[in-house]
Amino acid sequence: MTTDPESSATFQVILRPGGAQCNLACKYCRYSPEERQYKKKPFGMTKNTLETFIRQYIKDQSAPDVIFNWQGGEPLLMGLEFFQQAVDFQLQYRGPEMTVYNTVQTNGLLLDDDWCRFVKANGFLVVIGIDGPGDLHDTTRVDTSGQPTLERVMGGVELLHKHGVEFNTLTHVHAGNVDSPVEIYRFLRDDVRARFMQFTPVVIATNNAGSKRKMRVNEVSVTGWQYGGFLKKTFGGWVRRDVGTVSVDIFDAALAAWSGQPSGLCIFEETCGKSLALEHNGELYACDNFVEPDHRLGHIKEKSLADMASTEQQVRFGNAKRDVLPIHCLQCQVRFVCNGGCPKNRILHSPDGEAGVNYLCEGYRDFFNYIEPAMTFMADELKEDRSPANVMYLIAQQDALSQLSLAETGDDDACPCGSGLKFKDCHGRKEA
Repeated sequence: MTTDPESSATFQVILRPGGAQCNLACKYCRYSPEERQYKKKPFGMTKNTLETFIRQYIKDQSAPDVIFNWQGGEPLLMGLEFFQQAVDFQLQYRGPEMTVYNTVQTNGLLLDDDWCRFVKANGFLVVIGIDGPGDLHDTTRVDTSGQPTLERVMGGVELLHKHGVEFNTLTHVHAGNVDSPVEIYRFLRDDVRARFMQFTPVVIATNNAGSKRKMRVNEVSVTGWQYGGFLKKTFGGWVRRDVGTVSVDIFDAALAAWSGQPSGLCIFEETCGKSLALEHNGELYACDNFVEPDHRLGHIKEKSLADMASTEQQVRFGNAKRDVLPIHCLQCQVRFVCNGGCPKNRILHSPDGEAGVNYLCEGYRDFFNYIEPAMTFMADELKEDRSPANVMYLIAQQDALSQLSLAETGDDDACPCGSGLKFKDCHGRKEA
């Protein structure tokens, strides 16, 4: 299951009740070691701030469904008592016709039977971070002592299954695992038994010498081409056997776009500004990716959430995503899908020198063009009230014809894959 709060809510807020504090020390973490250092209680959001937020958030939502999105850092460090208090406040302030949902994003280290009973009883959707099997996870997702964590995370996964807790997986695609898409996907599907997966590219940029033209990414980040290749290979496995049984966030978003619907992912929406971030101290920011002084909207004890979410400052921030797109993006044939991607990654220049091109642009363009035939077919199936899973039969037929063509191709003939190479130098190459 995934939730799409932007489909109905006026705005959504990502809550960081414990700030950046965490019991992991991921090598791609965007927060400094000082920010994420775990401190003994009392720390984090106070009961008064929690109540103020919940009361305002419920009051300011115009939709019948209200979604609370708990993130961090590691939000479970706040403890069961804090989250029970949150649920109690939600029950106190929700309207008679209102349904409240909760999503909590965790690294899984603190999950035990008590936590699992709590999230199950209160209908929480758990999003658990797993970067793949073995060292694909353990080389980057280490605890604060530098020790590997996968075995403990998988223990948490088994507890979620034991208690029947609905969960998604969140996989960060970084330089250390980007070359293993098939292995990661099969691990998540078969060993973790995940039925909804999110793949988030790691892009950590630094500003050299204060010049926007000298933005660089660190060594843990992926390139656009790498991320596009990762998605293509993952899609190749998914489209052949798992359509309708496994959901992948970016595949779902693409199908929505090809069907003429909102993507459901803020990074691909035409504008942004509806997904804000609340820090543990009650300060509200324009976005979880822009928690910085220039994008501070105010404090919930001084202004209402609705007033801050609708300020001219926030409207400008949201519309800028669309209004400052370079011509390079405006003329792109897959713009309808990605809309230039997340503004935080728009650090490149176009061939003509125009600023604002997404760092992942080449990968997005390559991937979306690659999946166009399958997406067009699935969108047409949906339009005719048929299952998009029928694409698997189409792909199976195409694969069979391709194998037949390969079998009938002579060594010196052009390879039927369209590479332009002779068959003997391409798919017919004899391995040494």
